[in-house]
Amino acid sequence: MATKSLKAQGNILANSQEQLDILEHGINHDDAFRLIPFQQQMENIGLYPLPPIQLEIFQINVGKMCNQVCKHCHVDAGPDRKEIMTRQTMQQCLNILASNPSFTTVDLTGGAPEMNPDFRWFVDEIKKLGKHVIVRCNLTIILANKKYHDLPTYFKNHQIEVVSSLPSFTQDRTDRQRGDGVFQDSIKALQMLNEVGYGIEGNGLILNLVYNPAGSFLPPSQEALQKEYKTELMKQFGIQFNQLFAITNMPISRYLDYLLQSGNYEKYMEKLIAAFNPVAA
Repeated sequence: MATKSLKAQGNILANSQEQLDILEHGINHDDAFRLIPFQQQMENIGLYPLPPIQLEIFQINVGKMCNQVCKHCHVDAGPDRKEIMTRQTMQQCLNILASNPSFTTVDLTGGAPEMNPDFRWFVDEIKKLGKHVIVRCNLTIILANKKYHDLPTYFKNHQIEVVSSLPSFTQDRTDRQRGDGVFQDSIKALQMLNEVGYGIEGNGLILNLVYNPAGSFLPPSQEALQKEYKTELMKQFGIQFNQLFAITNMPISRYLDYLLQSGNYEKYMEKLIAAFNPVAA
């Protein structure tokens, strides 16, 4: 398991242009394996260009600083990444929110968004505008330092919707993807969130989990996974949550590096193309 970001390792895939070059032209510009561009797929079904109907969710990445170095991370976040959004830029976001009432929800992500020193100020200001706030919390940040231990209460007081990744309800699979000790800390953090009321049906404190595969495969049925997670987390740890979302890993950054190193890049890309669903578009 890597302990440094691609950037800190000096890996060429830390450069987004290098990633795009592989995605657009194949490994070593191999003409034998060329991907069907997404734009072409959309054109084939008469849905290009695809304009937005309405702007409702404003997602903001407040920095790449994180207390974890997950092998699937598509933004190459980690403790060695010091790039964070400044308060000045946050204020620009607030100005946009204030002048665009169609935005009803602000989705904060990272890195670990809570590690941005202006995170709480930003949330406070967003709430003053009457917006619903979602925080993408990696769970372990709650236990990473004493200054984060009150996050469950802070989230509750601000009626924040918490979305957290948990690759498995078993320790081995979770730690293989996210690092040693992550599973136990994640379970403890979920219990702390439950203690203040998160994940309990009917009380309005939303705690949703995210599953993404630990290997080079696509996620199984979301409905079946949610049922299994609810059963196992309750039985083993007394943990409750609202919904589970099964997402597909993006073949960029550290996950792209994993696919290339494991020799699974071409097969994975073929799976993605075969799974294209025009109805969802």
